[in-house]
Amino acid sequence: MNRLTVSDRMFDVLNKTFLTLVVAVIAYPLLFILSASMSDPSAVSTGKVWLYPVDITFEGYARVFQNDAIWIGYRNTIFYTLLGTVVHLIILLPCAYALSRKELLAKTTITWIILFTMLFNGGLIPTYMVVKSLGMLDTAWAIVIPNVIGAWSILVARTFFKSSIPDELVDASKIDGASDFSIFFKIVLPLSAPIIAVMALFHAVSLWNQYFGALIYLSNEMMYPLQLILRQILIISEVQQGFDAGAVDSLADQIKRAALIKYSVMIVSSLPLLIVYPFLQRFFVKGILIGSVKE
Repeated sequence: MNRLTVSDRMFDVLNKTFLTLVVAVIAYPLLFILSASMSDPSAVSTGKVWLYPVDITFEGYARVFQNDAIWIGYRNTIFYTLLGTVVHLIILLPCAYALSRKELLAKTTITWIILFTMLFNGGLIPTYMVVKSLGMLDTAWAIVIPNVIGAWSILVARTFFKSSIPDELVDASKIDGASDFSIFFKIVLPLSAPIIAVMALFHAVSLWNQYFGALIYLSNEMMYPLQLILRQILIISEVQQGFDAGAVDSLADQIKRAALIKYSVMIVSSLPLLIVYPFLQRFFVKGILIGSVKE
């Protein structure tokens, strides 16, 4: 075995030190928010909370979950995420596979048109008018359809198909009498589990964090996703400062409790993704590697 040189060891030490600092910078805010959401508001405001909870209390979570709308938001967000991800894959996979085939006519022109959409779009007002004219306001389709697919997703999936599905396999299938549909559904899709998982995860995370589209296209509170419900809770907690003096001793106490609710809202909105992500991290890494392959 080759021995490490002094410069190699120094590089390893510096690299590990740098990565440790990066992890600390990223992890500390998350740990602080988690600790602050379970700590006494006075301890947070006086700076006693650094890493671990102080005077543990779950008042913030209790106030958040006292609002019945939170469960409606969870239900809607889960529904939008599942529906949107399925529709996304149904459109993305055939489109990307078709662009990966050399026999597709005008493939270069179509690719440039797709790339054009990465730089320019119709804008907020024209998009809203289109959604309204299609009768999608206050429906799940207003959340799912406008951002159902993007140029980046198509290009990444196309790269995967070009690099992972050999032309010889497709040609052999055609010689055996398989049609293009049979090849796609019986051969290509079973071999494309990594890219399907990656694209589904990326789009699902985007839909879970959906906020602006819901704010623009939805006016029925029963259709609000989780992020919009949490926004309402934050607004209500701020508006009530100074107007509910009977429930707390002073305005300062209300401000502290409003901050506690903010921290709790952050955890409630992020916790499902934080729990799922470690188990699916390898798929995200795979997606980054797929997108970095040079054609």
